[in-house]
Amino acid sequence: MTNITSSQTLNKLEEWAREESRSSSLLDFYISLLRIQADVEERITIPKPELSEKTATNRMAKRKPLLKFDDLAVNWQMIEDTFNRVAAVFAGYPDLFGPVPEVLFKEKPRQKLTKTMVRSWLESKSLPSTIAGADISPYLLDSLIHQSLKPFLIRHSQVLTRLVNKETWRRSSCFVCGGRSDIGYLEKKVGARWLMCSRCDTEWHFQRLKCSNCDNQDSKLLSSFSDDEVIYRLYVCDKCHTYLKVVDLRNAKTEIFLPLERLLTLDMDRQGQEKGYQPGYIRIEDVDKTQPE
Repeated sequence: MTNITSSQTLNKLEEWAREESRSSSLLDFYISLLRIQADVEERITIPKPELSEKTATNRMAKRKPLLKFDDLAVNWQMIEDTFNRVAAVFAGYPDLFGPVPEVLFKEKPRQKLTKTMVRSWLESKSLPSTIAGADISPYLLDSLIHQSLKPFLIRHSQVLTRLVNKETWRRSSCFVCGGRSDIGYLEKKVGARWLMCSRCDTEWHFQRLKCSNCDNQDSKLLSSFSDDEVIYRLYVCDKCHTYLKVVDLRNAKTEIFLPLERLLTLDMDRQGQEKGYQPGYIRIEDVDKTQPE
């Protein structure tokens, strides 16, 4: 399932919406967002890796992600422009995400998304509560940075995954960018579980009986729920109170397009959160800060 582009995901989503005669604010939002990401991804020059295969393998052996902030080969002006466009899309759906400060998607002032913010986000450190003089929740800022950087990280992943044997990686975080998984699948032949990074779409193998967020292996604190056809599974952990969506390819009757399944399984997110769990790829402390007292 590797090397799926944002353009392919966009085409699949638009095709699905036509065939199913579906229309909603949430669907329109994702289509608008994917159009930006597909446009940006197509204009990005594939970065030349600065890492040698030996250095990349050593980082993997030390359980470190391949991509560090200083390794980013990006056009920062393009990132800033992408951030403005993404913020404008979010602002168009206040019913879904709340108000977005207008200053975030105005052309001026420039330099709203600083390199310091990008470094903090990439390294999963705390984000500021203000940006360009406007108050913003860390959760919203996290989402804006995530969606703005995604096409750039996908491009880096396409290069860096060629340098290493990903079969050696068994950690809960992505071996390319250090992100967490938001969806996974059980492969068709033997049912091995694979995770997909929420940030860069990298895939890697992971244990079945282990939490993909906190590495908990206590079976008493791990469980799963599935639909009637056992195609979709929701793995939950009662230690860190997170969930992971997984598609069981062994029972799927049609071809599965995993990046699209992120969007087609949003009802699973609702069910998981109604049961008291949070998605593992979102930093829980940021989610808590956005909740009303």
